[in-house]
Amino acid sequence: MSEKDNQDSKTEDNVSIQENSENESKMKENEIPIEELKNYLDAEKQKLEDCQAKLKHTLADYQNLERKTKSDIEIGVNLKMDKFLLSFLSIYDDFIRAKKILSDEKIDVSGLESIVKNMNSLLSEYGIIPINAIGEIFNPNFHEAVSVVEDQSLDDGTITKEIRKGYISQNRVIRPTIVEISKKSKLENLNGEKNG
Repeated sequence: MSEKDNQDSKTEDNVSIQENSENESKMKENEIPIEELKNYLDAEKQKLEDCQAKLKHTLADYQNLERKTKSDIEIGVNLKMDKFLLSFLSIYDDFIRAKKILSDEKIDVSGLESIVKNMNSLLSEYGIIPINAIGEIFNPNFHEAVSVVEDQSLDDGTITKEIRKGYISQNRVIRPTIVEISKKSKLENLNGEKNG
């Protein structure tokens, strides 16, 4: 090796050593203390926990909104269906009355009987059940009393007459039965109390 090559090699070594020492000092300058890294990690963990909590709250809010929306839609559909059923039941009642009147006058009602039979099938198909009332004890959840008759042979509140049929749909009363109920006379009640 020539002297010039030797000098170039030494110069390169010196430059390389100098670069290494500069890099080491720069690394030391850029080095973040472990305590600071731990603090940074803890802060990031806290941010993650906050984001997870917000996500859980948002998911719960969404699920509540979904349930409420479903319930609101169901209530809206039921209200519309009830309104339609009440209109249908009015027409149904008219057919029943017409059949009875024509039958009482000895007029052939076979056509009306067929229509009423179809209407009964339709009501049954959609789970619309008539409320039985005659002989039952008055229940304000199912019956609406419009008159009272004195009758000593029956308990108070016994339904003696059905004025208009009521109906239940999906465990909801869509139309209460309008009824007449019995009541014992006050005189009989007083006598019963004196003798008892």
